[in-house]
Amino acid sequence: MADRPVDRHDSPARPTHWAQGPPTDTVTELLRTLELTISRRLDGVLHGNYQGLTPGHGSEPGESRPYAPGDDVRRIDWNVTARTQETYIREQIADHDLTAWLVVDASATMQFGTVTNTKAQTALAATAAVGFLTARNQNRVGAVMVAGPDIHVVPPRSGKNQIRAILSTLAAPPVADGHGKADLAGALYRVGALAKRQGFVAVISDFAGSDWTKALGRLSLRHDLLAITVHDPREYDVPPIGLVQMTDPASGRTREVRVTESVQRKFITIAAERRTTRLDELGRTGADTIELTTDGDWLGSVVAHVQRRRTQAVRGGVLTR
Repeated sequence: MADRPVDRHDSPARPTHWAQGPPTDTVTELLRTLELTISRRLDGVLHGNYQGLTPGHGSEPGESRPYAPGDDVRRIDWNVTARTQETYIREQIADHDLTAWLVVDASATMQFGTVTNTKAQTALAATAAVGFLTARNQNRVGAVMVAGPDIHVVPPRSGKNQIRAILSTLAAPPVADGHGKADLAGALYRVGALAKRQGFVAVISDFAGSDWTKALGRLSLRHDLLAITVHDPREYDVPPIGLVQMTDPASGRTREVRVTESVQRKFITIAAERRTTRLDELGRTGADTIELTTDGDWLGSVVAHVQRRRTQAVRGGVLTR
């Protein structure tokens, strides 16, 4: 109990100003297009009713069936296999009480973008991909969204309509410019308080700062974690364009900087060091990591992660026999 987080993360939620009521026509059309894009891509690559981001969460033994290529060999029913002289797999009945949580950063720094999308738009797309994929298991999905100091909780429910409701809320966050940095640690502690049973937590953010490391590490003690980092190419390199005015979106402070080739080289070095530190810290928490950029194939990165998880599950079974 000595390392219990400070009381401010256990206190009632701060007053928030997240959009209420039905989404606008623009948001509705955006989300409809996004859902169609994701569904078509997932159906084409993952073959329809795929088990989602968290394979192997079934907890109750079910019927046995003949082994098929790609099955997890850790589920071989050795008693039936010995009796029939053929390899059988013990099916698992899914634990329908499994709850998945999406923790999404919609703070001021996420509104930055210099290419195809802003970081917030990429985070919205990643949330949709993870949400719809997780909902395929009939899991209950909840969300904790953070915009500066404001935290908004969407209670967990099952079904695609729940994902649509989460996305509609996330698409219209409160204005967070100048209201301070994201209370990502507070959002993670909130999930820890709400998620009493083992489940799955996906965190989508630019992971600015490092005050989230302890909170994320605590979640890993009970839950499967997926950390999706979102960044813009200009956060790793800035051209020598001379005198520019830069603004910190979290604090609203501005400063004029003359970007020379020397400044560019220092910027690249520091940005690379911060990226390495961030990935190391995420690795120490035990979270799987997907890196997204505003000019990259966000859906392809999520699909590749799912396929990699499935391959690792099968190979892991082979190694343990």
